[in-house]
Amino acid sequence: MLPRVSEQGQPGRQPTEEELRAAYEAELKKVRVEDVVVQTVISLINLGGRKAGLAPGTEDERDPEQVRQAIEAVKVLMPLIEPMLGPDAERVREALSQLQLAYARLAGGSAPEGEQPAPETPEEKQDQGPAQSSGRLWVPGQ
Repeated sequence: MLPRVSEQGQPGRQPTEEELRAAYEAELKKVRVEDVVVQTVISLINLGGRKAGLAPGTEDERDPEQVRQAIEAVKVLMPLIEPMLGPDAERVREALSQLQLAYARLAGGSAPEGEQPAPETPEEKQDQGPAQSSGRLWVPGQ
């Protein structure tokens, strides 16, 4: 192992708090907000995948509410980063789609927040045509 050498070339000396602060400030000058937002989206997708139990060995970490929150946060941030990502935006959208599918399976196929599920009672199904009652036809407002 090599001995620590300070900027002044003194071996074995720990950097001072002032030197650490200056190094931190120099690194912060390089960071762009866009980069942090992109990294946040990637982190949310990865964490959402864990909370959906998609990664091997994470089945015991399943938490549908955490997955939903990750999806909602990514959906809000996507418009901010898509122009920066260019063609890579499609890969992020695909990862989000996969997470949404995993959430739908994990949540038992329930309708996403704000959408009404298909009617369950025979009386409600009686008022619908065959395509609607099959659950295969999406009708705006229903």
